[in-house]
Amino acid sequence: MIVHICPKGDWAPEGGVYTAASLDTDGFIHCSDPGTAHIPANAVFAGRTDLVLLEIDPALVGAPVVWEDGDPPHPAGVQFPHVYGPIPRNAVVAVHEFPVRGDGSFRIPESLSRR
Repeated sequence: MIVHICPKGDWAPEGGVYTAASLDTDGFIHCSDPGTAHIPANAVFAGRTDLVLLEIDPALVGAPVVWEDGDPPHPAGVQFPHVYGPIPRNAVVAVHEFPVRGDGSFRIPESLSRR
């Protein structure tokens, strides 16, 4: 499984598919594996309280899912899955709350870490 960080208000797929603005600007939808979603969240979304994690089955996406370096590359060499197309609604198998800590940082939700 892979996950995508999404503002709650953006999770309303039109026509049965979900797209993120990055599909137009970067050519892909940024994702993470469940254990590393906190890395981009802390770098880009620190302090936000309106986020969810879309849990995605890559086998159901129907578009290329490519594991690549982040921008900038992570110092430990962690790579992230990029989805090169829209994500069908049925590929999203769960939506998880993404809690923010008091210091504005994120942790992986228990509902995802138990999987």
